[in-house]
Amino acid sequence: MTLKIVSHQVGPLSSNSYIVYDEGTREAVVIDAGDDAWLLLETLQERKLKVDAIYATHGHFDHVMAVDDLKQALKIPFYIHRLDLEILSMAREMTRRFLGIDVGDPPSPDGYIEDGQTIQVGGEVLKVIHTPGHSPGSVCFYGDGVLFSGDLLFMGSVGRTDAPGGSAEQLTQSILEKVFKLPDDVKVYPGHGPETTIGWEKKHNPFVGEEGLLRRRR
Repeated sequence: MTLKIVSHQVGPLSSNSYIVYDEGTREAVVIDAGDDAWLLLETLQERKLKVDAIYATHGHFDHVMAVDDLKQALKIPFYIHRLDLEILSMAREMTRRFLGIDVGDPPSPDGYIEDGQTIQVGGEVLKVIHTPGHSPGSVCFYGDGVLFSGDLLFMGSVGRTDAPGGSAEQLTQSILEKVFKLPDDVKVYPGHGPETTIGWEKKHNPFVGEEGLLRRRR
């Protein structure tokens, strides 16, 4: 695998922020700049990486709180799916509600990502897969044997659908009809918690796997 991945748990909700880079070219992107911009910047400097952009799997506050600091420090654009603009606009309000702090206005996107779009990371490519359910504009990034699933799919669990814009039906459809169609050995890097694989989740996930929905659908 040419792509290298550095994962940091950041912020009070222990969100996973990922630095994804081509080992040969040192070109990189940041996926879900959730918080602790200093830590992400320190890693980028230590590894001598050139960051092209920041991408969000969705617009919830715990996945975008470091975006503005990174944009200012690195002079790079920030991208999100257009259908999560309303969710993103609520980030300040939701941070106050859940954390009791004011983090200022949410970051402004410099452009938008769409289903089927490809993102160049050095010599490798990540494909955008629109996977609504946790939020209307939730996406996954897939390529080189890895999937960045955001808050769609976790090890042994799935994303919440009780927040504004959530849909249990859409989330289930996104997992079964899009994510579970990928090869079993694809490694899944979720928005929270440890890594897993598509095959493990298909077999063991109590919500959507063989021990849950897949068994009931037979």
